Amino acid sequence: MTPAQETTSHVEGAPHGNRLDQLCINTIRMLAVDAVEKARSGHPGMPMEAADIGYILWTRFLKHSPANPKWPNRDRFVLSSGHGSMFLYALLHLTGYEVSLEDIRQFRQWDSITPGHPEYGHTPGVETTTGPLGQGFSNGVGMAMAQEYLAQYFNRPGYPLVDYFIYGVAGDGDMMEGVTAESASMAGHLGLGRLIYLYMDNHITIEGGTELTFTEDVGKRFEAYGWQVQRVDGYDHAQIASALSAAQKQIDKPSLIIARTHIGYGSPNKQDSASAHGEPLGPDETVLVRERFNWPEELFHVPEEALAHFRLCLDRGRAWESEWTSLFDAYAVEYPDLARQWKESHEQKWPEGWEADLPQFGPDQGSIATRSASGKVLEAVAPRLYTLLGGSADLAPSTKTFIKGLGVIKVDPCGRNIHFGIREHAMGGILNGMALSQALVPYGATFLVFSDYMRPPMRLAALMKLQVIYVFTHDSVGVGEDGPTHQPIEHVAALRAIPNLVVVRPADANETVVAWKLALIRREGPTAIILTRQKLPIIDQDRFGSSEGVLRGGYILAEAPQGSPEAIIMATGSEVYLALAAYERLTEEGIAARVVSMPSWEVFEDQEEAYREEVLPSKVKARVGIEAGISMGWYRYVGSAGKVISIQRFGASAPADVIFEKFGFTPEAVVDAVKETLGSL
Repeated sequence: MTPAQETTSHVEGAPHGNRLDQLCINTIRMLAVDAVEKARSGHPGMPMEAADIGYILWTRFLKHSPANPKWPNRDRFVLSSGHGSMFLYALLHLTGYEVSLEDIRQFRQWDSITPGHPEYGHTPGVETTTGPLGQGFSNGVGMAMAQEYLAQYFNRPGYPLVDYFIYGVAGDGDMMEGVTAESASMAGHLGLGRLIYLYMDNHITIEGGTELTFTEDVGKRFEAYGWQVQRVDGYDHAQIASALSAAQKQIDKPSLIIARTHIGYGSPNKQDSASAHGEPLGPDETVLVRERFNWPEELFHVPEEALAHFRLCLDRGRAWESEWTSLFDAYAVEYPDLARQWKESHEQKWPEGWEADLPQFGPDQGSIATRSASGKVLEAVAPRLYTLLGGSADLAPSTKTFIKGLGVIKVDPCGRNIHFGIREHAMGGILNGMALSQALVPYGATFLVFSDYMRPPMRLAALMKLQVIYVFTHDSVGVGEDGPTHQPIEHVAALRAIPNLVVVRPADANETVVAWKLALIRREGPTAIILTRQKLPIIDQDRFGSSEGVLRGGYILAEAPQGSPEAIIMATGSEVYLALAAYERLTEEGIAARVVSMPSWEVFEDQEEAYREEVLPSKVKARVGIEAGISMGWYRYVGSAGKVISIQRFGASAPADVIFEKFGFTPEAVVDAVKETLGSL
């Protein structure tokens, strides 16, 4: 049958399920049509095409409890095609989540809980923020990895405490994105049998048919990744149900169900057209769609019979949750320590005494790269923190993020080290999916210059306020001979531009310890720890300020005599030792300088005004900032009268010490900058 014949058959109304099924399915469709039409904005095509699949999945397969969206053993549903948000909102409302019909009427409006794309933490029942295509797909892989780890750690014979699936819906756009390919490859390699994606194969993109750019066989690609692949008619309920059942039984492979669907299904003039994707159908076409589905003129009409059928999900959900609660109570009697750990992890609490083994470093230990100090912190605390796990994008030996003795995920039972492969973008999305378990704290590592590859999921982690930890090493021109392609210049500033992402660039080994402490206790939002390749001196805390000041973002490291500075020198990371060297020379010359370590601007800005004024008194106008990157942002601290020693070009290939000297990162240059600033006042 040709696509044209398929379209005609569906529009004319071939039988797909019984009368009640069709009533429920059309309720999903028409809620989406009306919401988009009222908002004069949105994407009606996807909800119209996917309504049959959503209905079958949500009412017959999805194990969920609408009365308690946070029930730990619920199946997860990921709408990777986040532009079709009304598909999800309609299902949430109809099955009994706290999404009212009035919320549907307020689709895409100010202060509503039904924004244009689904937002985690904003709408009950939304499992992850989606919209940027491919990100949701990647999150689902992380969710499946989290499910498998938690099941290994907590489940015991007769007690399947963690026993859920991850379902998702994706479209052609998701399949074109590179992050989907990276994530699917990893999911197949790991054999994540609890992961099931339904791919809406509608052959349409915004610019026209997919044949413009996308002619590969997606099924064969996923088979090569190691997935089970099935093909169904997206409107044949028996085929859909059979495929979902088969996917559930495939325990050692993720599953992709390719459903041939039609965007804008049921719209006489816009079905299978690009215009159905991202614009309202329009008043005239909406009338025709109502006629096609024999739907009343009343806007946002929900038939009582359909609503009653959907709301059976509430009763089933309560029964599932009650059964699980009884299981957990019995489990707690037999395994009290594990039950305690379960509660700690899901309440986002670390075990008591977890900080006891944090290392401390003294000047007598010589110099140490902050990446190496970071590795020692991980080795010390990870054995106590059973929900901390992660790895690197094929750079663990360089990033020092492989924790010896804790095994490898999928290779060892409860393995905590993850080999992400050379997949930075997927790593970022997978970390988000793991963090969305609300029980695990994942970390991922790579070189700072490659943070660009994972910026989209980092932005979403910040938007969702997820506790994800990024370990970025090789943080400056200190990379040396590898040259400008591997020397980050603009990257720290770019990361600081992301709201709710805390960036910490520690000055030495002890500041690195506290940077990790900050990242571990900070529960609402991601943290990026920026670390050196080159060795740095260990600051003498008996003489200078305590590294605990990192917890306040910025602190006085070296004070001027009598505490009355003429000038303030600020620096982060490896440049702090330059500030201290300049401080010594200025003091010898009788110039009263203060050194402020500023490892985290975001944390410093969160401090009370009195503290910020104490550290950076406004009356001191002579200020110098030092950072081996671009100067963007520094002038908020140095002011118009100050100077910034920075790098405003790409780096160079040479030994690190040569590069620093050539770029003017020397104690002499700092002293000259302070004197010049004082002289200009």
